[in-house]
Amino acid sequence: MKKIALVCLLLLSSTVFAQDKPKIYNPQANAKAELQAAVARAAKAKKHVFVQVGGNWCSWCIAFHNLVEATPELKGYLTSNYEKVLINFSPENKNEALLASLGHPGRFGYPVFLIVDGKGKVLHIQNSAYLEEGKGHSVKKVMDFLKGWTFEAVNPPAKPSK
Repeated sequence: MKKIALVCLLLLSSTVFAQDKPKIYNPQANAKAELQAAVARAAKAKKHVFVQVGGNWCSWCIAFHNLVEATPELKGYLTSNYEKVLINFSPENKNEALLASLGHPGRFGYPVFLIVDGKGKVLHIQNSAYLEEGKGHSVKKVMDFLKGWTFEAVNPPAKPSK
């Protein structure tokens, strides 16, 4: 009887934990269309596109998402200065053709971040490990990264000639 109760308890707890797992990435999304729409919005708004590639299976991807959501400074800066796109990479949908066209960013692990301009050109691929500190991502390192790749940072205004 104790074994049956233990098995039932284990099944119940695994069901509860499975339901609590966040679903940040959408494997069914048309990532190419979402990226194209973000690029068009970025061109109009004089912004760049911040692309986060990962999957719901990736604890670091979820941790980064949670950090941004829980840090008003990061969330606000990202929203004000970038169009944001999440691209799923998972067994259900690897988005292989799209990721190949973006320079195979998964070679750096997950999550991996891309900065794309308003013409759809990849300006930078960021290994997220360089933004870590201790057991998570550093708010300061992430903010410094974001500040370094805004439209204004990459396209500073021309200084008047004398």
